Amino acid sequence: MRFKGLDLNLLVALDVLLEERSVTRAAERLYVSQPAMSGTLSRLRDYFRDDILVSNGKRMFPTAFAESLVPRLRACLGDLDALVSPTSFNPLLDERMFRIISSDFSTITILSGLCAKLQRIAPAIKIDIIPTDIDSLAALAEGKADLLLMPDTMSHPDHPAELLFEERYVVVGWSGNPLFDRPITQDDFLASGHVVTAFGRNRLSSFGDQQLARLGIRRRVEVTCGSFGNIPWLVAGTQRIALMHERMARMMAGHLPISISPLPFDLPVMREVAQYHAARSNDEALGWLLSQLHEACAQPL
Repeated sequence: MRFKGLDLNLLVALDVLLEERSVTRAAERLYVSQPAMSGTLSRLRDYFRDDILVSNGKRMFPTAFAESLVPRLRACLGDLDALVSPTSFNPLLDERMFRIISSDFSTITILSGLCAKLQRIAPAIKIDIIPTDIDSLAALAEGKADLLLMPDTMSHPDHPAELLFEERYVVVGWSGNPLFDRPITQDDFLASGHVVTAFGRNRLSSFGDQQLARLGIRRRVEVTCGSFGNIPWLVAGTQRIALMHERMARMMAGHLPISISPLPFDLPVMREVAQYHAARSNDEALGWLLSQLHEACAQPL
């Protein structure tokens, strides 16, 4: 079937080629020979008058034009899938892979419980959790992720976002640290050594650290790590303290020797949102997953 001279079957091949960035792997996924997939790439290049994929060393990379096609292509294929699959989404039977970009905070506190529940109520659903980094917003915009979980202040301005919960911050430290025998003061906070987080190769600061910086609160940073989940292990057995999400701190305190104290100053609450591409607003399966996320987040601490 052709539309404006384009064989519509080539759109599926284009989507797989841009995702795999490899003629060989794309051929394997579509169960065709490598020469046949090479021929398909040539036809796509002829139609769009663009190289689509270019070789650099042993790898292939999409051109700028090809990258610009990704969100519209995936939205188009999604709409076509919905058109030819008129039955409603059935979580008990339907297969689906959801790619979720998430910090380890949301992974540990929300997605861990959700994944356990999905095994019972949606056994054919698969979840691919991708760590947050500097490319997360671009990945959402390009259709490479279904959901992005992050503070609303860091979300993409051009796509819908739903509030999951509001989160306060607390101070955590080793349960043997005498500071936690009483409420921690601001002087205690400033005088102590701190463990902080910084993410990815660009060492991105967390929402909490950004808020401290805006308030002009400077800490004596002694240890920097790339994961919120590492903090309890790094304060244990030391006199160091750390800023931590209350939800995660209470979960960790049930398993590790850490104590919790309220912040000695006011810090804005963090509004954690689930964001998705605007083209996916009518995706019934994604809407179902969002409803499950909201239920998970509504559980008491």
